[in-house]
This record gives sequence, structure tokens and C-alpha cells, in this order.
Amino acid sequence: MKKIHNYINGSLVPPTGGRYLDNYNPSTGEVYSILPDSGAEDVNRAVEAAKQAFPAWSAMRKEERSAMLLRISALLEKRLEEFALAESLDNGKPLWLARSVDIPRAVSNISFFATGALHFASEAHDMEGKAINYTLRSPIGVAGCISPWNLPLYLFTWKIAPALAMGNCVVAKPSEITPMTAFMLSELCIEAGLPKGVLNIVHGRGSEAGSAIVAHTDVSVISFTGGTKTGAAIAAAAAPKFKKLSLELGGKNPVIVFNDCNWDEMMRKTIDSSFTNQGEICLCGSRILVEQTCYERFKKEFVEKAALLKVGNPADDTSRLGAIVSKQHFEKILHYIELAKSEGGKILCGGKAVKMEGKYAGGWYIEPTVIEGLPYNCRTNMEEIFGPVVTIMPFGTEAEALQAANSTEYGLTSMLWTENLTRAHKMAAQLRSGIVWINCWLLRDLRTPFGGMKNSGVGREGGWEAMRFFTEPKNVCIKL
Repeated sequence: MKKIHNYINGSLVPPTGGRYLDNYNPSTGEVYSILPDSGAEDVNRAVEAAKQAFPAWSAMRKEERSAMLLRISALLEKRLEEFALAESLDNGKPLWLARSVDIPRAVSNISFFATGALHFASEAHDMEGKAINYTLRSPIGVAGCISPWNLPLYLFTWKIAPALAMGNCVVAKPSEITPMTAFMLSELCIEAGLPKGVLNIVHGRGSEAGSAIVAHTDVSVISFTGGTKTGAAIAAAAAPKFKKLSLELGGKNPVIVFNDCNWDEMMRKTIDSSFTNQGEICLCGSRILVEQTCYERFKKEFVEKAALLKVGNPADDTSRLGAIVSKQHFEKILHYIELAKSEGGKILCGGKAVKMEGKYAGGWYIEPTVIEGLPYNCRTNMEEIFGPVVTIMPFGTEAEALQAANSTEYGLTSMLWTENLTRAHKMAAQLRSGIVWINCWLLRDLRTPFGGMKNSGVGREGGWEAMRFFTEPKNVCIKL
């Protein structure tokens, strides 16, 4: 039974209260490790360590900070297979996915922001000979970074890397459901020689450790990715203290398919955007809107391809879908499938749990599920399910498609499939989402702003946006 430790002030330490939580392997349903059930006292120790480390880390030459982060990135890349195995085991995702996407992206996150800090520039404004204004940007202090369970190391590094690169010290909390690779990263930090207190990783529940990070007086900036309800609670707690906030929250993303699209490419990528990582990605498309003239063709082909996707042992490279991350989430997804039926939905394929054999019999698996016959504004189409469940609906006009696409409280991403250039530009401007993918999905440039509209969040991550977020701007005006 592996025991995970907190990483505080450069050392791996047990929780102050001596309490631990069970960590489950989703593919078997069995406990395979334990992690700290940390509380306010552990967070206080971590924040104090970060405060003590901040003067030296923030004053360090940016080239030295960059070199340190690149050292960590190189160590992670060297141990890619080990981390991929751990991520698959901890999360339930297929090993091939962790190996090809999650861990390589974590490597890229660290190296991107490590080098980005070397090229970061601020602004100057000339007042036509009267004065010159320039902007100084300095690190804020102690940053609180709280990441989710669906892309554990991928999103953990997406937060901590820009914060550290810009000279902040960090107190971070990974999800208690998927803590393993964050713990392994703390071991790499020790190996790389990261100065004590620069990064602190506190494991535990959001209601205890996460809340303590958000509430702590000396944590001035919070970056959170997770559910919209939790994001609202964080905003309510942080607002009276005037903390700087970045909240990347839920999504209920539309896919809009027109008859003139590149059909084979659309079909392949729409299968991907529906079921990759068991649909447990905030960027997945869960509402597929199809032009009436090609709806029957789409339905037939899409259902046939979805039904062929193999659900199985995450370590098997032939498994397209692995296990659902937890029993609680497994039950939530099945509940929504039953809700869809009660709302008049017809299950075209899937809709049931998958019962595995042998050592995997206790794991949590669900068939890829396709549902039709639901109105665009029913609960199934309004609420985030976050699983291998999609609905398909026909539309007649662009206006109808836009009405349905923009109807939810979320606005994270949209996918639009058409070869009509005018239509693509026009609809992209009218879709209420932070990202619009046209004829593609999950094509990411780390330099671009990432985030959502409406209840999908506040602020943007990625590129200069993230670097600006983790700094405090100061205008200096000199009269000439």
C-alpha cells in the first residue's frame, strides 16, 4: 500500500493530524494507496514556507528560474512512461492516452512557461513628448493553485508553471481523487534541487485543504479548475479579501455539423470529441447539432462507430475507453442516462454499465452512449454530465443551431464543421464560448488565451494571459 506525502518546505512530510484518505484504482474499484487528509494546519505550514522562500525566488534572475523549471521538465520527460503508467492507474484513462497526451503536455507546460518568462515584455506609452509611461510587472507573492481529477498532471502543471516562472511561490492542491502524479512531481522537484518552499503540494479534500488555501490571508491569488458550484463558493470566499481569481469551470459544449463539411474528418473528430478520456474532459462536445439534410446519415454512421469503441482495461492498448474516475462519478453518469430516458430520450447505443471480468470486475465502466429525441433545453442538454454520453439533435437553419448552441449557462468551447468560409466566420463571432474550433477539436496552441464565458469561468489561462495573471502591474509615469 503506497503512502503519498505532502511536499512542504522542500520535504515529503505526513499530514499534521495523521489522517489519511483511501485512493482507489478505478479499473478495479480497489484501494491501492493512501493520501494525506490535510487540513488548515498543513496549509498554514505550506504558506509559511512559501512566504519565506518568496524574497529569494522572486529576486532570482529569470534565467535561473527558467533553468530550474527546464530541469524539472527534462526529468519528467525522462520518466514519461513511469508517469503515464501512474496516471492511467490513478485516473482510469487508457494508458495510450496518458502516454501520448497527458504527460507530454505536462512536459510542454513546464518548458513553455519556463522559456516564455525569458521573452515576457511589458508596455510603454509615449504621451507625444509630454511624458513616458511604462508598466512594471512584479510577482504577487503566494499563489494558490487547485487542479481537477480529469487531466491530473496536465492541468496541475498548467497552473503551477506560469506562477513559478513569473517569480511567485505556490501552495498547490491536486484532486484527492487523482493525487499520484502530483506526488511523483514533488519527488522530481527534490531531485532537481528546487529551493525549499518555492512549490508546496498539500493533498486532501477540497472542503478542508482547498478551503484553507482559498481562505488564507497570505494567499493573494487563486487559480482553480473544477466544477461551477465549487468555483462559485471560491469566488464568494475570495471576494471579501479582494484576491485575484482565475476560475476555469464547467462546460456543456455544442458540436454543430453542416452538410457541406469534410464528412470523414468530421466523423472521426466528433467521435474523439465525444468519448476521449471517457468524455471526462471539459472540452468534450456533449451536444451534437446536425443539419436536418444530413441528420439520418450522421446518426447511422455515428452510432455504428460509437458502438464499436472498446471499453476495457486501461492498460490494454486496444481499449478506446477506460474506467470512470470514481464510483460517485460513475453513479452520477448513470443517473443522467436514466434522466434522459424520463425526459423522452431514445438510447441509440450504450446506456449501460459494462461488467468486466476477473480482477477488473469491481471497476467502474460505462458504454459510450448516444441519445436522440430530446429538446435542446431539457435538463440532459442543460446540465454537465462529464462522461461518455452525448445527445444528437437536428436543426434547420443557422439561427436554430445558434439558439440551441448558446442556450446553456455554460460557454467554454464550441465545434463548428463547415466548408463555407463566410458561415464559419459569422457563426464563430456569434457563438458564446471562449474557444471556437472550426473543422477541428483539441487543437491547442499554448500561446492562446484559454477559458470560458458565462458560468464556464472568469479570466483566461495560457500564454501571456497566464503570465500577466500571476503578476501585479504598476504604471510609472515620468514627465519629460
